[in-house]
Amino acid sequence: MGAQLSERLNRLSPSATLAMSQRSSELKAQGIDIINMSVGEPDFDTPDHIKDAAVQAVCDNWSRYSPVPGYPALRQAIVDKLKRENGVDYTPAQILCSNGAKQSVCNTIMAVVNDGDEVIIPAPYWVSYPQMVLLAGGNPVFVEAGIEQNFKITPEQLEAAITPRTRALILCSPSNPTGAVYSRKELEGLKDVLLRHENVIIIADEIYEHINYVGEHASMAQFPEIKDRVVIINGVSKAYAMTGWRIGFIAAPEWIVKGCNKLQGQYTSGPCSVSQKAAEAAFAGCQDCVEEMRLAFERRKNLIVKLVKEIPGLEVNEPEGAFYIFPKCSSFFGKRDGDRLINSSSDLAMYLLEVGHVATVGGDAFGAPECFRMSYATSDENIVEALRRIKETLARLK
Repeated sequence: MGAQLSERLNRLSPSATLAMSQRSSELKAQGIDIINMSVGEPDFDTPDHIKDAAVQAVCDNWSRYSPVPGYPALRQAIVDKLKRENGVDYTPAQILCSNGAKQSVCNTIMAVVNDGDEVIIPAPYWVSYPQMVLLAGGNPVFVEAGIEQNFKITPEQLEAAITPRTRALILCSPSNPTGAVYSRKELEGLKDVLLRHENVIIIADEIYEHINYVGEHASMAQFPEIKDRVVIINGVSKAYAMTGWRIGFIAAPEWIVKGCNKLQGQYTSGPCSVSQKAAEAAFAGCQDCVEEMRLAFERRKNLIVKLVKEIPGLEVNEPEGAFYIFPKCSSFFGKRDGDRLINSSSDLAMYLLEVGHVATVGGDAFGAPECFRMSYATSDENIVEALRRIKETLARLK
């Protein structure tokens, strides 16, 4: 009995993206040249003015425990950002900063979901959403939206999925893994459904907000009639190339913030003090760096879409945001390369890694087993070489 893990932990699956990244590292350690397109991380350096703020924070001895919800100055900078960029009004008491947006999502789920509650998750989805719901004792309810509908659910699908047990909807726009972006009109259709179901909390993951190729970002919180049920999740990781700084936040009704504050106070306390001062500079400082990175991602998106379309057997749509492409690859299922049989997208991803030396992630982990994910948060040269390898490797399957 002593060697048994908790039932809570046994409900969870390991992260497929991290597992693929680890296998890539093992092959690299053997001297194999691997192009890693498995992890969603900008390849840019954190902008200098943000790093300068962190250095100054160290010099000024911002090195002690911070308040659990984050420094007041950072929360005010977030309030100002939400007003300036999104046109929504919050107070610092409605903001809670955490150790990355990942913790912000998990805090929210743990704070509002009871045992047996249902949480609607559009599929494809980010791998951690259902695992967090399971951790909280809830039941993930998947609503499938395939490539033919640009990976976006309809109001009719949402209505059909809601039951008396539904507690929350998790909506990620721009989306990981698909790059889908909900327009304001599309969100309005979902909002009209949610208005009829007043117990449903909307968890709006907007971490890719600024990596958008179709214009202005739309948020569920922009609809006044539903704002008191919306939890915005955001942070600095993607827009400011600050993945390792670990600063995310929620903007939410104060009762949810208080609940998350109580939870966070017991298991991590406030996030890193120096990172908070850097994040404050990110939100309050010049935003030119954000647009420069967005333009680079857009150029890479155009390049990778063009190259994927040249590969027989892959079907791809045009991503509208984020830095992922999610091609449909099911035409290769049942094909072989010698003794190697491809039965799933996970098989295909491992084949591309071990034979083509390109790391991707099978769609099984994202709730879309007919697709696989590639991150184009890498150089143009890497994209061109990776797609050359993929095209050559897939041609071997008969």
